Amino acid sequence: MKVNWQMTWIAVCLSAASISGQATAAPLIREEPEIARCIRQAAQGSAWLEKTLWGLRDQEAGGGGAEVANTNGTHDLGVMQVNSSWVPRLARIMRRPETRVRSWLIYDPCFNTEVARWIFLSALSQTRDYWKAVGTYHSPTARRQQRYTVSFAVHLRRRFGARLFRGAVQRQR
Repeated sequence: MKVNWQMTWIAVCLSAASISGQATAAPLIREEPEIARCIRQAAQGSAWLEKTLWGLRDQEAGGGGAEVANTNGTHDLGVMQVNSSWVPRLARIMRRPETRVRSWLIYDPCFNTEVARWIFLSALSQTRDYWKAVGTYHSPTARRQQRYTVSFAVHLRRRFGARLFRGAVQRQR
């Protein structure tokens, strides 16, 4: 069964936005339990996806209210540091103003995590390669992707232990 990720994502985002209401002017509390809840919710019971989202979270280490400027003029937003270059596309898909989408990315950790999930799964669908999708989450540039995936793997190993990779190594042999 082929899943239309874009349409599924739109439904999830619209419901997440309606649950959280309008983004507030004050940042949401930046506590790991709230982020953990958002990650569990976005993973929808998928253990490998939950671990992936934790890897992205640990790698990005953003916070509620975060707007980190990049040298190319974009900003990394919120807990999963979603790049602001996604805002126009997200706004078109959701039929919401860019300012509102940007605000949700900055202040709503669950919305931000759902977008991170969508970006990763979209890349996975296109590349059909887990590590390429992880790198694509960060950058379209192969050199930057490679550095990012190495660092991402370190974060996964730190959080989940070296045993996490044993099955993958054995399957490749």
